[in-house]
Amino acid sequence: MNINTGALKGIKVLDLSRVLGGPFSAQVLADHGAEVIKVEPPQKDETRFWGPPFRQDSAAYFSGINRNKQGISIDLTQAEGRKILFKLLGDADVLIENFKIGTLEKWGLGFEEVLSKQFPRLIHCRVTGFGADGPLGGLPGYDSVIQAISGIMSVNGEADGEPLRVGLPVVDMVTGLNAVIGILLALQARQVSGQGQFVEAALFDTGVSLLHPHLPNYLWSGKVPERTGNAHPNITPYDAYQTKTSPIYIAVGNNQQFAKLCQHLDLAELMQDPRFADNAARCQNRKIFKQLLENRLAEFDGDRLAYDLIQTGVPCGPILNVAEIVQHPHTKHRKMVVEIGDEYQGIGSPIKLSQTPASYRQAPPAFAEHTVQVLQRKGFSDEQIELLIEQGIISQHVTSVPA
Repeated sequence: MNINTGALKGIKVLDLSRVLGGPFSAQVLADHGAEVIKVEPPQKDETRFWGPPFRQDSAAYFSGINRNKQGISIDLTQAEGRKILFKLLGDADVLIENFKIGTLEKWGLGFEEVLSKQFPRLIHCRVTGFGADGPLGGLPGYDSVIQAISGIMSVNGEADGEPLRVGLPVVDMVTGLNAVIGILLALQARQVSGQGQFVEAALFDTGVSLLHPHLPNYLWSGKVPERTGNAHPNITPYDAYQTKTSPIYIAVGNNQQFAKLCQHLDLAELMQDPRFADNAARCQNRKIFKQLLENRLAEFDGDRLAYDLIQTGVPCGPILNVAEIVQHPHTKHRKMVVEIGDEYQGIGSPIKLSQTPASYRQAPPAFAEHTVQVLQRKGFSDEQIELLIEQGIISQHVTSVPA
């Protein structure tokens, strides 16, 4: 799909952010129609080097969160570079950045002092580690560090194992989604007030906000949550279970589903057993219940059983690897792997709108691929652009020539 069909068509975004949370939020906006200009420093976004695998000048990591963007490079540490940024902000709706706290202020580009006055409709979104103030204010934050300090690692892993990092950058990505939510709320508020505002999405806040149900459980019980492996701390059966072939995950959320599970497995006697009469009782006796259930599951093929159970209304699924989910027919049906041209494949948007769907218009930019075109549209002459390149204020894309 090459036509811009998104709900944010006409919204202009300057993405000064690097690494994951900020760029991911900008890609969400871009997928849904916003015009996004990604501004990289001369040394490039770090994630261009976070590989292998690599293709051309970038790692897959960069490619996964920077599609539908125009790529330019400006040295914002130089005054002339900041003048270019000021010009780009002239018709921008949104600025996304994740500089170290105080950097924009040091450059004379603070929101309260400068940007909000020069560009009163501008929405300035800052992605930070810990926010600007408080005991940890202004300190750098990375996903894994926030997983550690926020308590996420303490509840992740096997019961008899060590705290374990979640195997994907969940804090960074949810922070990116929180940034998108904040930006959209600010755009809606601007419809009424005519004024932009400052939006902050902090990794620390996101990490704490993800602690459901563990934090509410603690607030009510005073008991520090423990690791439960694949099992849910509040629900049984809600765990990975071994079958004759491969493990499956069963997630029974109510007594009706429990009854269907027992009926399908010819375990009607468990429904009459007071130890398993309701969820609270099953949680008290989860070890013996798991043993009894797996004794029966040992007679079934895992993939076949998972399919049959979910068809009968029992939430259940096989435990697939990445290659298997890429090839899954429902992945294709939901358009969750998308292509742009011959070179780009990426994760599709999970946000489905009937009238204004996401569109995939442009592969992630090569470094500084659109610097010249963007500045030309802003009224810079060829001579001015050449001088800025010579002075090292901006960079232009250089096509590599095969040897």
